[in-house]
Parts: sequence; structure tokens; C-alpha cells
Amino acid sequence: MLDFITPICLEAGKILNKNFGQIQYIKDKSNAIDLCTNADIESEKFITESILNEYPDHSIVAEEGHEKLTNSDYRWVIDPLDGTTNYVHNLPIFSISIGLQYKETTVLGIVYNPAADKLFYALQNRGAFLNNTRISVSSSNTLSKSVLATGFPYTHDTYYNTSFSIFKDFYDKTQGLRRLGVASLDLCFVAMGRFDGFYEFNLKPWDICAGAIIAKESGAMCTDWNNASLPFSGCRILCSNSYIHQEMISVLNQEQYRLFYDLK
Repeated sequence: MLDFITPICLEAGKILNKNFGQIQYIKDKSNAIDLCTNADIESEKFITESILNEYPDHSIVAEEGHEKLTNSDYRWVIDPLDGTTNYVHNLPIFSISIGLQYKETTVLGIVYNPAADKLFYALQNRGAFLNNTRISVSSSNTLSKSVLATGFPYTHDTYYNTSFSIFKDFYDKTQGLRRLGVASLDLCFVAMGRFDGFYEFNLKPWDICAGAIIAKESGAMCTDWNNASLPFSGCRILCSNSYIHQEMISVLNQEQYRLFYDLK
């Protein structure tokens, strides 16, 4: 199935590159900074139709609505354009993210940044790779020697202001934080050792499904903020090189951040 999905992912990358810098259609989703473009829709349509032509009984969960839910043990989880805001503003940091689950366990992940021609992929128990070269996590063993990645929510709600308090806590303890706006690439950059850790909340399954298995197969830990199993929903995610995991948990599990566990 990796051999099947790889050329589809690369072809979807051509769709994004073709439209990059000349977006024809933009619409708001949840609010004015949560965007969808003609490129999102065209990429998703191509990916989902390609999968269903080969595997018509498989389930599909996809960001822009091309979903199909069946009784199959196989479920594809698709983000046709992760980093739409970057894409709209001609910032070449975006990706296609495709995960495959078997009986609700992710067994395959592929994340492609077409602007840089960087293809990350992993199979369960087979390791993680970038353009056919095996990758692994960093060796930083304390927050004070680490650079982290995170993201911020679109919605200015109960969690909004408190999320910046978490950012400040980590900023005070590390060599810095970065906000790329592409969760799938944040996870891949932990996998290759570019970042030492990543945390975020209120994501969706298609944001983390593929990136999480790539990170895990590179030696990373991916969990909930309290070290429980990673929620499929994406409501909370903590990913690290494993060496700084407990330090990150100690920050995220302070009493003032308990409200984030209301998210499901």
C-alpha cells in the first residue's frame, strides 16, 4: 500500500505546486483565518478518487469533506493541504498528509512537502524515512538544550489566552519555540531531529495521523499531554525525542492547564 499511495501523493503535490502563487478560490471555514482553497479541494478529490478506484470498500476521513465511512478494517486519514494559510500567502511550508489505519491502529504514514520535494514516510515496525534515507530523533536530553514546535488555535475561546501561558512556560525553559503552522511537518521535523519536541491542542485526526507514525518509527514518543495514549481526535498531542518527554509533561500538567482536558 505504500507503493500504491506514494505516486498518488507525489501527483497531488504537483497539483499544489501548479496552483501555488495563483490561488483562484478561497473560502473561510470556521472563521476568517481558517481557510480552504481550490487547491485543497482539487488535491483531496484526486487522492480520494484514486484510493477508492483501487480500494472501493475502504473508509476515508478527509479534511475537506470527501469522506466515505464503511465497515472496512482499513481507514485512510487525509489532509490534502496542511498549512493552507502559508500556501495562500506564498510561504512554501505546507504538505500533503496521508495516514492508513488497520483496525484503528495507524500502520502507514506519508507526508510530502512538494515545494521542497521532501517525502517523509513510515510503515509500522519498519522505521521512518526522508527521501529513502532513514531518519531518527535528536539526542537533546533537557529542555534547556531543546527547540520545540507548537501551534495556536484559530478560535479565540476559553483556551486561547491560556495557550500563550504554556508557550511562555516552554519559552522560558528552552532555546526557543517555532510556529510553522503545519502540524504534519512539525511531527516529521521531530522525527528527523530538527525539533526536539512538539505540542499542540485542538487539532484533527488528519493533522496528526501520518506524522505521528513517522515520528514514532524514528524513535519519538507521541502521547496525550499526560502520557496516556495519543487521542485519535487530535484534541491534544505531545511528541518528543523521548529524552525530554517527562519534562514536557511536567509543564503541560500544571494545575492551571487542566482545562485542556475538557477537549475531546
